Amino acid sequence: MSLEQSVSQHYTHGGLEAALLDALQRAGKDLDALTYADLAVVDEFHIGGRPATRALGEQIDLPAGTRVLDIGCGIGGPARFFAAERGWKVDGVDLTAEYVDVAQALSRRVGMADAVTFRQASATALPFSDATFDGAYMLHVGMNIADKKAVFAEVRRVLRPGGIFGIYDAMRESDGTFAYPVPWSSEPATNHIDRPDAYRSALAAAGFSVIRERNRRDFALQAMQQRTVEAGKPIGLPVVMGAAAAQKLANMRTMIEGGVFAPYEIIARAVTP
Repeated sequence: MSLEQSVSQHYTHGGLEAALLDALQRAGKDLDALTYADLAVVDEFHIGGRPATRALGEQIDLPAGTRVLDIGCGIGGPARFFAAERGWKVDGVDLTAEYVDVAQALSRRVGMADAVTFRQASATALPFSDATFDGAYMLHVGMNIADKKAVFAEVRRVLRPGGIFGIYDAMRESDGTFAYPVPWSSEPATNHIDRPDAYRSALAAAGFSVIRERNRRDFALQAMQQRTVEAGKPIGLPVVMGAAAAQKLANMRTMIEGGVFAPYEIIARAVTP
């Protein structure tokens, strides 16, 4: 089994759309009148959720109508948020076929099928022509990708010169012991977390100039504390992550507190050839 097949298998739920709709209904949502905001608890499952998405987007200065690429779009939460709040035209790609299907279905339910599109594809072989986009972003995706240089080269190819690339990934801070499972991986074979300097090097090699970056460790711990307080709610990460959700989140929190890794933002610009 290839790495990409293993990653897709890790994320495949098997009945995700039905599970999400059931949870939303139990939470008192009207399934016939859902909005993109109703989905925020379950459709943005990177560290910090919607606030993290908003914080990254605030650093991507692109006007309404801009075409933007979402790499590793999951079930479409950030894409719908940016389409609704920023007016971007977002194309999302993801390895996991079920995620793409659910992203499309949820977008139809909230009346956003014309604002966002999703397709199954590898980040190392993007199905777009050169210089298609003015911006791109990925949220908690690089940890599943071994060859980051190849991905960043593909992103650079599909971005126009001067285009902005925003990254929000968990990145190594030390060589401390890594505990499994975590949300993105249950074994070393699918875990390719790396240090910020490796990202900088790969970005430079692909034709990007880093504009700024920041460590989001404190924000992450605050967000996790808030999620712990809300743990009794019937919707949330367990719906997406399944039975092992509690252990995945506990391991992640312990390692962030221990300085093993932290979420980082990196904002880069496509250098003009």
